[in-house]
Amino acid sequence: MNHFLDVLQLLKRFGIFIYTGNQQTDIEMMMSEVKELYDNGLILKEDYLPALLILKKELSKRSD
Repeated sequence: MNHFLDVLQLLKRFGIFIYTGNQQTDIEMMMSEVKELYDNGLILKEDYLPALLILKKELSKRSD
């Protein structure tokens, strides 16, 4: 997992589509959903950590 699109594809595999019209809010919700997937044992740590890092980087880009 290397790109924001990869995180979107990960969420899509679980039927999770997020669009609020506000990019910052979307990313925050994606972070929450990825954490939920990990906490419930649906994704491995190998997917969770890179996804979270990608989303944090994306969030920092959007808030600058």
